[in-house]
Amino acid sequence: MPSSKTLTIAALQLPTLGMQATKLDFYLSNAYNRNVKLVLLGEYVLNHFFKELPNIPIKMVKKQSDKHVELLKKFALKYQMVFIAPLIIIKKNQYIKTIVKITAKSTTYYEQQILMPYKHWNEKKMFANKIKKLRSPLAFKVEGFKIMAMGGFELHFGPFWREVIRKKIDLVLLPTASTFGSHNRWREIIKTKAFLHGCYILRANRLGEFKEENVKWKFYGDSMLVEPSGEIYMILEDKESMLIETISKNVIKEHKESWAFQAELQLRKSL
Repeated sequence: MPSSKTLTIAALQLPTLGMQATKLDFYLSNAYNRNVKLVLLGEYVLNHFFKELPNIPIKMVKKQSDKHVELLKKFALKYQMVFIAPLIIIKKNQYIKTIVKITAKSTTYYEQQILMPYKHWNEKKMFANKIKKLRSPLAFKVEGFKIMAMGGFELHFGPFWREVIRKKIDLVLLPTASTFGSHNRWREIIKTKAFLHGCYILRANRLGEFKEENVKWKFYGDSMLVEPSGEIYMILEDKESMLIETISKNVIKEHKESWAFQAELQLRKSL
């Protein structure tokens, strides 16, 4: 059995799931056999891509979300795992983009704070998430590891990473729905963030395609685990699959002692 200084984690790389539990159960039973304690899913896996939502009755979207939450609750109890997954919820007949944390005992929702505002990808307009002063992303512990989950777009904003330093986070969970051949940009940003903040980063990127006015949006996978050194420890390609790896407290400790970024901030009372 792994010691308390290690944690086995998984990222599921999937397209949007249907309402059946068979596929999830297949992957999760395998993960359970390898002692996985935490599973991350990508964006728009439990729900359809946001540009498809106007063509789906809002009651159907709610039914889909509710169904997946109930399934993950059952799996959390059955396999004693923690699940982190982006999820669309409905409030006052409006869509809210969240990340849900599901354990055998509780369900917690984190409303994404900054959404993409671009003409071709306007989640800010589609969703009713409130615009207000930023707060810490979703933070919690699993077997002694300090973990934080943030929305994929939130990766780009410094205040969230200050919380990673302030809370001495060991692992950042990053669910994404990246497309348009942005592989290299995402890899480099994630590698740099892991190195500068002395933490692991687990990214789960969705698969699938969406067509709009003769433009094909191809979600390319590239789910990965990056070490505090900034090196990619494991990366998936563009096929449906599951990444399972074990992270280590000692690796985090050695990196922080070697580079001393946080130590220098502490000396100056900047933490």
